[in-house]
Amino acid sequence: MIRSSGILLPIFSLPSPYGIGNLGISARKFVDFLVSSGQRWWQMLPLGPTGYGDSPYQSFSSFAGNPYLIDPDELVSDELLLPDEVKKLRFSYDSDMRIDYGRLYTEWIPLLHKAAQRGLAMEDDGFAEFKAKEDWLYDYAVYTAIKKNFCDRQWTLWPEEYRLRDSSALERFSNEFASEIEQIEYIQYLFYRQFTELHRYASERNIGFFGDIPFYVAADSADVWSCQDQFQTDEDGNPSSVAGVPPDAFSEDGQLWGNPLYDWDQMAADDYSWWRARIAAAATRCDILRLDHFRAIDSYWAVPTGASTAKEGIWHRGPGMKFVECINRSFPNLRLVAEDLGIMTSNVHALRKASGWPGMKVLQFAFSGGEDCRYLPRSDMDLSVCYTGTHDNETLKKWSETLCASERSFACRYLGITEDDDLSNAILKAGMFDGAEIFISRIQDWLSLDDTARINTPGTVSGNWQWRLCDGMLTSDLAERILGLTRAAERVVARNAAEFT
Repeated sequence: MIRSSGILLPIFSLPSPYGIGNLGISARKFVDFLVSSGQRWWQMLPLGPTGYGDSPYQSFSSFAGNPYLIDPDELVSDELLLPDEVKKLRFSYDSDMRIDYGRLYTEWIPLLHKAAQRGLAMEDDGFAEFKAKEDWLYDYAVYTAIKKNFCDRQWTLWPEEYRLRDSSALERFSNEFASEIEQIEYIQYLFYRQFTELHRYASERNIGFFGDIPFYVAADSADVWSCQDQFQTDEDGNPSSVAGVPPDAFSEDGQLWGNPLYDWDQMAADDYSWWRARIAAAATRCDILRLDHFRAIDSYWAVPTGASTAKEGIWHRGPGMKFVECINRSFPNLRLVAEDLGIMTSNVHALRKASGWPGMKVLQFAFSGGEDCRYLPRSDMDLSVCYTGTHDNETLKKWSETLCASERSFACRYLGITEDDDLSNAILKAGMFDGAEIFISRIQDWLSLDDTARINTPGTVSGNWQWRLCDGMLTSDLAERILGLTRAAERVVARNAAEFT
């Protein structure tokens, strides 16, 4: 890879008058901002339709796109919606800017179905090509239609014939609800048509998309419903064990995530076909992919279904190098980044090194582990991607205010600043000059925003995934400031460089 840098910003955090960031003009303006600030990468969060808690890491599908992110104005231009219909969708646009997912569900989704009805009447050849290419699409559309028919209940609570995918029952349902199923498919076509155009716009300006693959999938998802044999489920489709992490210094009960675990023996028997399909789909949409929770490839924490805390789990061996070799063999040109944060064993470190995938280091974790902490910024070249913080961390402004005295003193000494200097700016500078090939910062940190701009607080179930930029925050002065530091750190990539196509 070429030494470079980028900015982490969820698409939903872009400004727009429609209650949530989308794939339209504000996304193109952000690409332009990345160009003017000398950046190479736009790192995004997962793009799937959000489920429980509005989290992109609890999606109804690993393959589908989030309908909330479709740009209404483009649908007006395509004559799929009328200006007055879209005008009714405009949300108040004030300094609060929090996303109201409930209103989006009740007001935006019905409009999308109206747009799909009009689009289907036009007999778009592109839609037919999309349907023929995307193998996951039909199962996702049927799952979504059945779910709506049963008041959005999770699929394990559906009648048995639907829960266990009786072919006759599914055929009857598909015939009866053929129109609704096709509309759901068309909405996915609209999402990926807009996303492809945005990707093309960015690629022409040498801005790459840095995507994110959650390791586990949601229990209530088309993934598990349509491929139950790939997961550790009982005869009724319920998970027999669920994912989490054991107790540690941060949580005496561990973390009980509740995701179904993979049946790795079954997956190995067909050469990990489900994973290969998942990665292949993501690789067509992004230029680099971050694989979340890498350590579970070596070993994973399995908690019995019904356990009250993650304490009751035990370690199991993961698929290990066999899985890694399959992915590397299937995707020889794909750039993957392993999320290897937290307490890692020597086996996990060895596996990451053997994979050839860069790891991650987060500067917010660097100053509580002493002089030997692996997250400390260093000038020597390092096979890693360096971050100020992730979507799960406090903003730098908040983090710098909550450091204990010894941590702050160590950070200031290490970074060569006084305790009266701005620690947030020093961290941004240290990340830029770090030896990692790629440095990813967060736009909140360049803007010196407090924790009201935090994306997610792990362990909480409400108030997350809602922060958005206000219109006008991404100024030319800010772009010049970022460009100056990027240029000084020799991370600016020539705009005509053809690192990827």
